[in-house]
Amino acid sequence: MLPEKLKRIDDTRIEIPSDYKPGMRVKGIIYVDEILEKDLEPQCIDQVANVATLPGIVGASMAMPDIHTGYGFSIGGVAAFDLKEGVVSPGGVGYDINCGVRLLRTNLSKEDIIPKLKDLVNLLYNEIPSGVGSKGKIRLTPENEERLLLNGARWAVDEGYGEASDLDRIESGGCIDGADPELISKKAYERGRAQQGTLGSGNHFLEIQHVDEIYDEKAATALGLFEGQVTVMIHTGSRGFGHQVCTDFLEVMARAASKYNIALPDRELACAPYNSPEAQDYLAAMGAAANYAWANRQCIMHWAREAFLNFLRTTPGELGMNLIYDVAHNIAKVEEHIVDGKRKRLIVHRKGATRAFPPGHPELSDIYKNTGQPVLIPGDMGRASFVLLGTEKAMQETFGSTCHGAGRVMSRHQAIKKAKGRAIWREMEDKGIIVRSAGRETLAEEMSEAYKDISRVVDVVHRAGISKKVARLRPMGVIKG
Repeated sequence: MLPEKLKRIDDTRIEIPSDYKPGMRVKGIIYVDEILEKDLEPQCIDQVANVATLPGIVGASMAMPDIHTGYGFSIGGVAAFDLKEGVVSPGGVGYDINCGVRLLRTNLSKEDIIPKLKDLVNLLYNEIPSGVGSKGKIRLTPENEERLLLNGARWAVDEGYGEASDLDRIESGGCIDGADPELISKKAYERGRAQQGTLGSGNHFLEIQHVDEIYDEKAATALGLFEGQVTVMIHTGSRGFGHQVCTDFLEVMARAASKYNIALPDRELACAPYNSPEAQDYLAAMGAAANYAWANRQCIMHWAREAFLNFLRTTPGELGMNLIYDVAHNIAKVEEHIVDGKRKRLIVHRKGATRAFPPGHPELSDIYKNTGQPVLIPGDMGRASFVLLGTEKAMQETFGSTCHGAGRVMSRHQAIKKAKGRAIWREMEDKGIIVRSAGRETLAEEMSEAYKDISRVVDVVHRAGISKKVARLRPMGVIKG
């Protein structure tokens, strides 16, 4: 039952009218069907409405079907702001700046891997550092770390971690221009120095998967996917470095909101006008953290590829392990969109949301001009992940955005409590999924029951037309922090 004032627009959307809460400048829209609606937290509805009060917001304050409560913005939140009147809010990006996903294809079929799966998972677990505070194989000097923050995945390729051709298959080419290392605190530098090339903890993972269903044969072929194929998905972000950048700038933005007399319904929405020094400094620091994350996923991909090659004693050509795409889930970017029939430059905040640009979009590399941008949606470790493509309807309705994952229905504490006395790793193995983790609690926090059904979440965005399904991927082996 929807709260009073909220109304269902159609079978995939509900509307929060602009009179739902005092100060709202635009309406709110949540992409959710009647079944997922039952898991909709009242606090999430308030968070979508609160974002609608921020200066310069255009269109609507939106959230995707994987919505759950976050810091300031709900996770799953999307909001775009005018560059003259609008604001920038770190709460609209989150602590894990450029947490994102990359997907690798191979020439292998699942039958090639199943007899050797446990040994391969153990090798990958040993080769790729994971867990809270994990330290990587790379030891950055101050000079090298500065180059990394400026160049992102390009830095990793220059250092020998991957190929230059990978960059055409990464959002923004794996680098946001305008990053400024001088704005980064000493503490952030220290936290980032030893964590490059690490998975981290929580919902971050490396998964060996297989393609178990194709929905669009032509699109799948264009992306290099086929049924029964082995794929590898990497989900991680900017680690302690990005967390510290966010922490540092939340203090700056709290002072800025007061300085510029911005009335906030929630102090977690601390923000500053886009053209202010505070907002520009945040975006330059955020860019550095985003670049850190793209380099991080590039390095992890390189080591995963090496592990496969060494384990299978094969050649790069025979393995065919190539990048399909890499997308950011937590980021704010200046983009061009049509608003009221006019083309405008906006600062689009996506927090737990994926860019979903259509065929022909000028920001896409030539590889994806005909297909549209690949959209990678990871699920929980026991069910599935999905590959979709961006659409023109997403550009018209959601500033080129769609969902980013399954979305939690239990807090980590609740999940640990529910898992008490259970051996989650054994439950997974009974399903044919081999799991390695740095800690037992992580598996409890990340068990399938803690998440919404990813198939239903993806079905909502597919039916809404803001991205279209291409393939479903099932987990075979999972490395968790």
